[in-house]
Amino acid sequence: MTEQRAGFPRRDAEGRILTLGDLLGVSLAGWVIGMLALVLFDWGFATVGAGEFGRTNGWLAVILPAWLFWDDFRAWEFGAARVVAALVAGAVAVVGGLLVAGLVGGLAPLATGGLAAVAFTLLYAVLWFQGVHWLARRTG
Repeated sequence: MTEQRAGFPRRDAEGRILTLGDLLGVSLAGWVIGMLALVLFDWGFATVGAGEFGRTNGWLAVILPAWLFWDDFRAWEFGAARVVAALVAGAVAVVGGLLVAGLVGGLAPLATGGLAAVAFTLLYAVLWFQGVHWLARRTG
C-alpha cells in the first residue's frame, strides 16, 4: 500500500483513506462546516423575517461527511466487503442518529438534527473504516 499524494486526508494509490484518524478528522470538519453554513443561512432567513431561528433541519449537516464516505466507498474495488460494510455502517449510524435525536428532542430542530448528524458521522466513519478493512482482509 503506497501513498498516493501528500495532503489530507492521506490516501493510498487506489484513493482509499489510509487511517481512521484521517477519516474522522475530515468527516468531522465537514460536519462543522455544514453546521456553520446552516446556522448562517438560518440566521439570515430569521433576520429577514422568513422564519424563526433554529427551525432548519440540522440533519443537513451530514451532506459533506456523506460525500466523503461516498468517495471512499467508490475507491474500494467492487465486492461484498464494501457493500456489506456500507450497509451495516449506514443502518447502525442512522439508528444511532435517530436515538440521539430522540434523546435531545426538546431542542430546536437545528440543534437536534445537528447532534444526530454528528452521531451519524462518528458511527458511520468508525464502522465503515473498521468494517471494510476487516472484511477486505477476510474476503481477499
